[in-house]
Amino acid sequence: MNKIRFILAFFIILFTFVACEKKQPQPQITEVSVINVQTQEVVLTTELPGRTSPYKIAEVRPQVSGIIIKRFFKEGSNVKEGDVLYQIDPAPFQASLDNARAALAKAESTLPSIKARLDRYEELVKVNAISKQEYDDVKAQYEQVLSEIKYWKAQVKLAEINLGYTKIKAPISGRIGKSNVTEGALVTAYQQMELTRIQQFDPIYVDIPQSTKELKELERKLAEGRLKYAGGEQNKVKLILEDGTIYPLEGTLQFKDVTVDPTTGSVILRALFPNPTEVLLPGMFVRAIIKEGINKNAILIPQQAVFRDPKGNPFVYIVDKENKVQIRPIVTDRAIEDKWLVLEGLSVGEKVILEGFQKIMPGMPVKYKTEGKQEKQ
Repeated sequence: MNKIRFILAFFIILFTFVACEKKQPQPQITEVSVINVQTQEVVLTTELPGRTSPYKIAEVRPQVSGIIIKRFFKEGSNVKEGDVLYQIDPAPFQASLDNARAALAKAESTLPSIKARLDRYEELVKVNAISKQEYDDVKAQYEQVLSEIKYWKAQVKLAEINLGYTKIKAPISGRIGKSNVTEGALVTAYQQMELTRIQQFDPIYVDIPQSTKELKELERKLAEGRLKYAGGEQNKVKLILEDGTIYPLEGTLQFKDVTVDPTTGSVILRALFPNPTEVLLPGMFVRAIIKEGINKNAILIPQQAVFRDPKGNPFVYIVDKENKVQIRPIVTDRAIEDKWLVLEGLSVGEKVILEGFQKIMPGMPVKYKTEGKQEKQ
C-alpha cells in the first residue's frame, strides 16, 4: 500500500513539473529601429561673428577759409554726389578772381605793341641800324610780358578754383550725418574738425574675423581632399541678423586680409552685401555663414543616436552581423541641423540604433526595423 502511494506521489510531482515547464514563457527579443549608414554630399559651412562697415565714407572738410552763410541739406537724409552741402561767403573769392582777370587783360593788352617792336628790331639789327643791346632789351620785354600773361592765367585759374570751393559739395552719394557747424561759423581750409560725414551703405561691407587656426585647418582639409572647393558658390556668404532672422540677400566674399591681429590671432575676411532697403546699418553685429567646401562622402547620423561616455567621448549603438548590440566609439566634426557629421568610426552599410535604447545592453540579440520593414534575429 505504501509502495502504491509512493508511486502516485511521484507521478503527481512529475506531472506538476512538466506542466510548469510548458507554462513558462519564452524570452522575447527586443525590437529596435535602425538606420543604414550611407554617404552623401554635404556643403560644409561655418558661422562666424562679424560687423558691418560702410562701403564708402567721406569726412567733409572745407578747402578754403571763410564764413558759412548757408546749409543746404537735412541732417540724416540721403544726398547724391555733387550736391551742394554748404555755401561759404564767395565775395572775397569773387574779388580775387576779378582782380586776376583784370591783371591778365592788362598784360595781354601790351603784348601786340611789344611784339610789333620786336619784329621791327629783328630787321634793324640785321643791317646794324640798332645795337644788339637794344634788340636784346626789347626781346626781354616781350618775354617778360609772355611770362606775366602765363602767371595771371594761372592766377585766374586758381581764383576760379577757390571760388568753386566756396560751394562745399558731396564727394560721394550716401546718408549724411549731423552738421558740426551752423550758418555764421568761421571755417578754415583743411581744418581738423569735419563739417559733416557721409556714409554709403548700399552695398555694405561685413568684416568677419577668422582665427588662423581655423584657416589652416580648412586649408589642410582641402589639401588632403577631405573637402572639395565649391567653385564660385564658395564665395557666397549668408547673414544672420542680431534678432536671429536670416538676411534675405546673399553677399560675396571679397578678400582675405594678409595681416594677423596679434591680440586675437585672427585675420579679417571681408564680404560685400547688397543693401537696397538699408536694413543693415554701419556698426551692426551680425553672424556670417561662410561656405568651407563640399564633402562628397559625408556620413550624417541623427543626434538622438549619439551618446557620450563620462569623459565626453561620443559613441553609438550598432547592430552587428550577428544581430547583437555593440558599442561603437566615433569621432564627430560638427552638428549640421539635427545630425552629427561623423569623421571616423562608422562604415557604409552598418546599422545604427535610433530607438529602443531603454531595453538594450551590449551583446544582447535584437531584431530591428529599417524603413518600416522588420528583420528577425
